[in-house]
Amino acid sequence: MSTDKNRATAAAILPLVGGPDNITSIAHCMTRLRISLRDRSLVQDEALRALPAVLGVVEDDTYQIVLGPGAVARVTPEFEALVEEARSAAPATAPSAPPSGGITAGDLAAQGAALKEAQKARNATPFKLFLRRIANIFVPLIPALIGCGIIAGLNGLLTNLGWVPAVVPALAAIASGFMSLIAVFVGYNTAKEFGGTPVLGGAVAAIIVFPGVAKIDAFGLELKPGQGGVLGALAAALLAVYVEKWCRRWVPEALDVLITPTLTVLISGLVTLFGLMYLAGEASSAIGTFANRLLAGGGAFAGLVLGGLFLPLVMLGLHQALIPIHTTLIEQDGYTVLLPILAMAGAGQVGAAIAVYYRLPRNASIRATVKSALPAGFLGIGEPLIYGVSLPLGRPFVTACIGGAAGGAFVGLFHQLGVAFGSTAIGPSGWALFPLLDGRAGAGITLAIYAGGLLVGYLVGFVATYFFGFTRQMLADLDTDPGPDPTTATEAPPKERVPA
Repeated sequence: MSTDKNRATAAAILPLVGGPDNITSIAHCMTRLRISLRDRSLVQDEALRALPAVLGVVEDDTYQIVLGPGAVARVTPEFEALVEEARSAAPATAPSAPPSGGITAGDLAAQGAALKEAQKARNATPFKLFLRRIANIFVPLIPALIGCGIIAGLNGLLTNLGWVPAVVPALAAIASGFMSLIAVFVGYNTAKEFGGTPVLGGAVAAIIVFPGVAKIDAFGLELKPGQGGVLGALAAALLAVYVEKWCRRWVPEALDVLITPTLTVLISGLVTLFGLMYLAGEASSAIGTFANRLLAGGGAFAGLVLGGLFLPLVMLGLHQALIPIHTTLIEQDGYTVLLPILAMAGAGQVGAAIAVYYRLPRNASIRATVKSALPAGFLGIGEPLIYGVSLPLGRPFVTACIGGAAGGAFVGLFHQLGVAFGSTAIGPSGWALFPLLDGRAGAGITLAIYAGGLLVGYLVGFVATYFFGFTRQMLADLDTDPGPDPTTATEAPPKERVPA
């Protein structure tokens, strides 16, 4: 039955993206089906958003359909199979014109798409494109980080309770195996992303985790296995790409298969051992020290700033710079202290969306969009609410950031009081982050503080949006019945009195 449901979802999506002939590539990340298109104009954005299984759409370097964790991994193979089976199908017809009348959820979604497109153009700077490529290196590693992080948490729980002691070493090995070799995966993905031979990038990065590096005297500097971590692996593999490309230009074709890989690994390996490992190790230590001191010394203020500015960072594309920082902290301390604080931005967004729902009792279209997107918002998937509700409305986006700042300040305060904790993996947010939390004070206190931060974010985001998220003119324009909206499911206006 579940297979039929996933195939039905794929079948519903396919004609709305222009049919199989309009698709050039298919992939997926943790929550999104990513497709490359021949003709963007054939896509029916509003009809896609109206599908029950679709949580939202985002246009970036690929067209991304948000399906949620778990669902996307099941729908993608069905979608790929349908494309292969129906390559000769005709493209879907163009979407119908939006209805006349008041402002609908479809109108907001169109505004959100336009804002996203404009922001995408502004983000297409060399620096931000480089950050996007860095993110592409780490995103494929997220499923393994999540799986190993949850197993590590389970192992810690069993250890503390003294249950099944024979199982603990096995769980420890399962949870730690990936992290002990993460540098190799980073090197492989780096070379692949920057146009080199992936296995050569992995081979150079593997030097970092090889136990024998402890025997090497690097100009009097002591080397340790794993020194430099993911930052060293990234730098080593990136160097390998440039060495390989240089060799391809100068080495005769008849000797290329012998000389190019040899020189690539030799030159990059020597530079890694006698320079990059030490420099990357210092950089990694500095990142860990700075993050911990930042929250220990100015936790409440630091949390307020981080939680309040994360949504704008996402809009600017600068949040991608945090991915290797998160990974470095997980590698060093076992968890990243930053992610639970940044997750408060999503809590503020949820609170703001609930306030929008209650402030617009007559606009069934926008209320239906909020209701359909809230479950994903509680699980930390914020795109449907951001681009479908708060950002096109304007002021609610700002008040959502205020809610995120309040939640971040709450969590940061406890760091300042000595209750440090973080996430053992990156990717999830909202309620989905609970299984990945770990800290020095024990599971109960850690979970309670994070839950408290979410509640503060929800409450402050709601209050700020309810009282300050709309001008009188906005309410006059928005709090009307726009009539039928073909892009969303409608609901009858509520009969109960709305709180003043």
